[in-house]
Amino acid sequence: MAEPDSPPPQPLPIPSLEDMQHWTCVMGRTQQMMLEAGLQTIEESPAVPIIPGFTDPRTIERARDFWTDSMKLWGRFLAPADASVEPEAPAHAKDKRFKDAAWRDNPVFDWIRQSYLLMSDHIQRGVDELDGLDPAQREKLRFATRNIVEAMSPSNFPATNPLVIARTVETGGENLLSGMQHMLADLTKGQLTHTDPNAFEVGRNIATTPGKVIKRTPLYELIQYSPTTKEVIETPLVIFPPWINRFYILDLTAEKSFIKWAVDQGLTVFMVSWRSADASMKDVTWDDYVEAGQIAAIDTIRDVLKVDAVHAIGYCVAGTTLAATLAVLAARGQADKVKSATFFTAQVDFTRAGELLNFVDDDQLKIIEQVSGDGYLNGRYMALTFNLLRGRDLIWNYVTNNYLMGQDYVPFDLLHWNGDTTNLPSKWHLSYLRDLYRDNLLVQPGALSIAGTPIDLRQVTTPSYIQAGREDHIAPPDSVWQLTRHFGGPMKFVLAGSGHIAGVVNPPAAGKYQYWTNPVPAGTLADFVAGAVETKGSWWPDWIEWVRAHGDAMVPAKGARVPGKGKLKSVCDAPGDYVKTR
Repeated sequence: MAEPDSPPPQPLPIPSLEDMQHWTCVMGRTQQMMLEAGLQTIEESPAVPIIPGFTDPRTIERARDFWTDSMKLWGRFLAPADASVEPEAPAHAKDKRFKDAAWRDNPVFDWIRQSYLLMSDHIQRGVDELDGLDPAQREKLRFATRNIVEAMSPSNFPATNPLVIARTVETGGENLLSGMQHMLADLTKGQLTHTDPNAFEVGRNIATTPGKVIKRTPLYELIQYSPTTKEVIETPLVIFPPWINRFYILDLTAEKSFIKWAVDQGLTVFMVSWRSADASMKDVTWDDYVEAGQIAAIDTIRDVLKVDAVHAIGYCVAGTTLAATLAVLAARGQADKVKSATFFTAQVDFTRAGELLNFVDDDQLKIIEQVSGDGYLNGRYMALTFNLLRGRDLIWNYVTNNYLMGQDYVPFDLLHWNGDTTNLPSKWHLSYLRDLYRDNLLVQPGALSIAGTPIDLRQVTTPSYIQAGREDHIAPPDSVWQLTRHFGGPMKFVLAGSGHIAGVVNPPAAGKYQYWTNPVPAGTLADFVAGAVETKGSWWPDWIEWVRAHGDAMVPAKGARVPGKGKLKSVCDAPGDYVKTR
């Protein structure tokens, strides 16, 4: 007799969120009990050998800390409204990657978020607790670990980001197609895009301050800007921007332009626009940037305007070079060619140069040499280096928004400039990294020379205005402060709010940030800060008053003070041709 058909199998019930929370908590507590029992055995049994990284006391302590924190996390997950449950760390709550409410409103994504942050903290803390590393090795490992952990963030993956999931459902996947287009375009050009590439054009809506190129050499163009006042300060100003970037960071939109503002204050302003390197510049060295660059530009301006001296500004690496230029002029008995020198976020002593020191070991230098086969380093490599210093903001933020969310790029002049890369002469770039960053030779009297003239920064007595950014990650403020220890002349140090760019490009009309000054001599940056006076807003007005204090005689804004009307005729309109050359 045939047996009756057995009933079809019933599908397993889908567990509720409460069930998942309960059983996961049970498993978590079970694992904790097993771990603690094992750790107690290891600690109390003399027969268990000490194995570094496994059974040594510090590893045991780290494991216990991790499980303790994990249990606290589960406590917040299971009873978010329970006042007795310890809240999450303030830094976690303020993390901009997870600022949207979707990361907290959904318990699953809240747990993903907090689990990642917990793991991230413990991984990075483990680097700090490793034994046997010298400070340089530890800093490299800390830098690499931070970048790896940031890359692992659940916000960077479509399946673990609630905003991407919602956007994908809403658009039927169109966001992923748009994001793929963005990514393929970036892969084609070999560079991450941060802003709408068609929103800005040099000479059209950025770098528009009127002026003329009055001199062109194989290394730079010299721009003279048109006066806007009937009279101008007799001593002109020459600005040396870093050759690793385009000069128009100081001439973005008219509202942000330091150049326009300086012209409106009655200064005759000159700007050096460095040429982006190509194979013809393979033999260019630091001597060229000092002798044929800065000193030649100073002499040209003195000759054109028939003046004895100039005020000079050096920004970042050009400020480092300006320090060398002043030392060379002092050694030659020509220090009076520069009436005052201003340094924007510049370094001469690289012992505290921050995370860029991670890129100057032998292996890194060998890589730079290998990718500079044509005698120059493509600017995309430098752009990637600087992006890595702020990977969360300048890399992964754009991966999420533009690749995963498929959002269009927002027009932003500063980010346009940031992506407008310049090539570097490889011979000089490698020498700069070895001699200055790695070996710190600039502060060793006589260790370096220019055209046979030894450099000794102690001989620099030119009045100097030294500006640093409080949050600068490229030229840390304590590193910039070291300038005050090596110069021999009168100095004014100013600590500005914000960082390497926003700390400098801060027009008074914006009413942003603040700056600190201290009239009492200080031995360290900490001493300076302890006695400093805070002033709200831009430091630019403080600077122009300092400049005027070094000579406020006025002359009519005519003749050679008008670009192209003096000894050197106009080559072309500002901003020139070199700023547009790839």
